[in-house]
Amino acid sequence: MEAARRPANDRLAEARLLRRLWVLVLVAGLSPVHLVAQTAAPEFRLILERLDGLERANRELMDEVKALRTQLAAANPSPKAGDAELQEQVAVQKQQIQDQVQTKVEAAQRFPIRLKGALIFNTFLNSKQGGESQYPSVASPRGDANGGAGLRQSVFGFDYQGPEVFGGGKLRASLLMDFYGASGQPLDQALRIRTATMEIDWKSRSLMAGVDRPVFAPREPSSLAQVGTSPLAGAGNLWMWIPQIRYEQRFRVGDGFQVNAQLAAVQTREIPSYQASTYVAEVERTRPGAEGRVEFAHNFAGGGRVEIAPGFHLSTSHVAHTAVPSDLFSADWLVRPRGGLEFTGAFFTGRNVSHLGDGGIGQGFAVSGAQQVSPLHSKGGWSQVTLPVSSRLFFHVFAGFQYERNRELPAGQIATNLAYGANLFYHLAPNLIVSLEASQVRTSYIQTGQLLNNHYDLAFAYLF
Repeated sequence: MEAARRPANDRLAEARLLRRLWVLVLVAGLSPVHLVAQTAAPEFRLILERLDGLERANRELMDEVKALRTQLAAANPSPKAGDAELQEQVAVQKQQIQDQVQTKVEAAQRFPIRLKGALIFNTFLNSKQGGESQYPSVASPRGDANGGAGLRQSVFGFDYQGPEVFGGGKLRASLLMDFYGASGQPLDQALRIRTATMEIDWKSRSLMAGVDRPVFAPREPSSLAQVGTSPLAGAGNLWMWIPQIRYEQRFRVGDGFQVNAQLAAVQTREIPSYQASTYVAEVERTRPGAEGRVEFAHNFAGGGRVEIAPGFHLSTSHVAHTAVPSDLFSADWLVRPRGGLEFTGAFFTGRNVSHLGDGGIGQGFAVSGAQQVSPLHSKGGWSQVTLPVSSRLFFHVFAGFQYERNRELPAGQIATNLAYGANLFYHLAPNLIVSLEASQVRTSYIQTGQLLNNHYDLAFAYLF
């Protein structure tokens, strides 16, 4: 019986083989006669096994194709919607390119130039004893309460990005102007250069020539009420813009630490003091000087930063054929912990500093006897706390003082000048700011007493 079954099994196997051979013929394009002629009966089982493997591989391939189609459908359920989104993005980018072509500012040398500045509208009110200034830096024995409005503190200028120069340095230039150069009366608002710099910036050093803030006093408080003159001028902020050639070297010391060293040759603006008004013709208006500053900075994890920088100024004033030394030591700082709170400020102490921008004080030296000129000792400083309430609202609280050595001053001169105030900045839009500010200045005079002036300001600034 087993022998009878074998032929039957062989016939069944042969039938299965023939069916699969036809499949193989269709797949591989082989001749069935040639294939059968070359195949011996003992090899039937091996062929069957190979055909089974081929069928399994074919099924696995079909499963993979189905899975891939499913993934593609999930990633992009609507090809038409994806095409529409892509077309919308292309249209937006095309419109942006057209807008840039219409509004771009191009230099004659075909290098990038950027317009910057702010259109600032101020309305202000001063109490009595404010003199004639829009924002008094000292309380004056003269002057009634006054107010007004105007755009003369508006600022505009240009930033220029030049080509690469020797040593891989990048050339940059900046010019900033306002309309604060005249008396401030209606329609008397002359254009004035504030700062103008040309700089070559390398990876770790830079060289600048132009008109800028003193090297030892780069910081200032935040205000839209005081833009034509730096905030807290005459009360600890030595802000005078002066011509200079400045060199800076930057060092990285470890992870997160940086040291920036600056050294400059400057030209001072010798402002005659009140006491020496009879010697105005004998004051040399400009003098050379030297300034320096070294900043130590450290970045903390989470965005915190600390900066501390000592500085100095050295020069000599010429008054009535006499050399009067001018020297000071300064320090400025920035502390920014996590959360956006910021504390900034500066301090100085020295002699004959009126020509460095102490606002309306102007007391650099005293004249006694037979034209004996001696420098006056001064010290002062300012500080500000910035509190960000939200991404749109910021509060600033600031205060500053300047102290003159009383025994060196005659009657009627300023002994101390103190100013303090607060303001808020609210961003109605990313480039539109409204600001409210209130401040008071208290000025003490030798043998006269203390005077005060209150100032209130509402400002709108459109940044561009």
